[in-house]
This record gives sequence, structure tokens and C-alpha cells, in this order.
Amino acid sequence: MLNKENAKQYILKNARPLELSLYKFFYENGDKASVLQELQKFQNPDGGFGHGIEADNWNPNSNPIATNDAIITLHRIDSLDSDLGIVKDIVRYLSSHDSFDEDKRRWLFAIESNKDYPHAIWWNKDGDGISHFNPTVSLAAFMICFGDAKDKEFYAQIVRDAFEAIVDLKEFGDELKCYMLAHVLLTRDNINDVINLNDTKNAIENKLKEIICDDTSKYGVEYVPTPSDFFIGIYNEFLIEDIKPLIAAEKDILEHLQKDDGGFDISWQWYTDYPEFETARKWWRPRITLDKLIFETYV
Repeated sequence: MLNKENAKQYILKNARPLELSLYKFFYENGDKASVLQELQKFQNPDGGFGHGIEADNWNPNSNPIATNDAIITLHRIDSLDSDLGIVKDIVRYLSSHDSFDEDKRRWLFAIESNKDYPHAIWWNKDGDGISHFNPTVSLAAFMICFGDAKDKEFYAQIVRDAFEAIVDLKEFGDELKCYMLAHVLLTRDNINDVINLNDTKNAIENKLKEIICDDTSKYGVEYVPTPSDFFIGIYNEFLIEDIKPLIAAEKDILEHLQKDDGGFDISWQWYTDYPEFETARKWWRPRITLDKLIFETYV
């Protein structure tokens, strides 16, 4: 078990205002308005998000991945409300089809302007910039729930195509979280005419069993998918019995992974020469520490 007090102090001393507002929301009765205020600082006039909301990509321009990250944050604080301006602006950005490949009907994973700003190597745009259905499946589901009704079938077909392709998914895990978010959004709004919600839930659960590393001796030693990569106070509806022993095993080693300063560290490099990596690492560590703390508390 991790030392919660040390984790708290690390977050309070080192977190960016956004992550700090999230900590206060979960642990100090902080209000949603404070999180929304900080989140909007990463939103552009076109409604999309950028500005390093994910600290390994400092591109200020709106991009689909950063916008998806903002949607996840809104979901975490139960603020996906069609009446909110921040949600309406996201709809406006996604409706513009900026960074959307019309032929392949996918939002781009990496955009061309990433190259102009400090970033990790995986944000280099290779080829068409598309990475399977990451983040397309969750953005399309978002548009089904919050976009114009006349466009519903367009996005519904994208979601159907994505779930037909889930069997081919072999990515580390970020894309699977897009599937999880898509399913949660459709289920929340009782939208059952797009996909079979029972069958696709089973498909997600099977993929979780496949992707989460079941060799717990590698946890904290190798860069492998662990339960806390997926379950951070959300998506608990996908928790199945097969994963519960892995959750217990990960919780058992958290205290050994926690650093002397109370925080958790990243387990990757940028693999680019930008000196800003250390700053990004300082931004990431409180975010990871908060996720581990929430995993320990709420899962």
C-alpha cells in the first residue's frame, strides 16, 4: 500500500493547477467549477484542446488526442453536460473535422504541427497520422451523444467499424481506453441502436484480459500494462474477476515504487533531444501520483 500522506504532500507541492484541482475534487471536497476553470485554460478558441494538457506534447494547437484527454477529465468529474459551454465548444471543434481524414473517417493520432514544438517521439506524424481507432472511437461516441442529431448515423458507423476491429487491437492500452470511454458514453445515454452494448462490453473485457500483463513480477520493473493504467476511479464497470488478483498484486507493490519524495515517476523517455523533457517529467509525475492514489482508494 502506498503512503497516502506522502503522495498528498507531493501532489500539493508539485502539481500543475489542473491536477491540483482534480486532487482537491477527489480528496478535499473541491468543486467541479475549479476543475473546469483550469481545464478551459488548455482550450483554444476553436473549441479544441492543446497547450500541453498531456505533458509529452507541447503543441499549443488544437488536436484530437488532447481534446480526447479533456473529455476524459470531464467524465472523471461527472461534468459531461450538453449545457456546459466547454462541452458545446468541443462539439464545435469536432464538427469542424479539423485533423480528420474524410476518406478513412478517422481523427488523426498525430498532427503535422507537433514537429514544431517539444514532444515525445510517438507524437511525430508518420504517414497519415492515423493510429487505428485512437482516439476516433471515443470522439465519435462523444459526437453521437452531444453532436447534431442529423450527423448521428455518420458517427455511429464509425463506432461500429471500430468495434468490429477491436479484435485486432494490440496497442499498449491507450486505444483500449478510448473503446472503454466510447462504451461508457453510449451506455450512460442509453443509446442502444449503435452497437450491441452487451456484446461490446464483453469484447472490451476480453481485450483487457489480453492486454493487462498477468506476470505481476514485471510490475514496476518493465514497461507493461498494469491495472492502474485503466482503472483510476472510472471504468470500474469493466472490472472482472480475472483482473481483481492483478489489482491486488499491483497495490501490494505500490509502496515499493513510490519515491522518497512521495511521488511516482514516469517509466519512459521521450526519445527526442528536447531539453524540455525534464520539465515535462515534473508535470507528469504529480499526474501519475494522483492516478496511483485514486487507484489505491477507489478501485
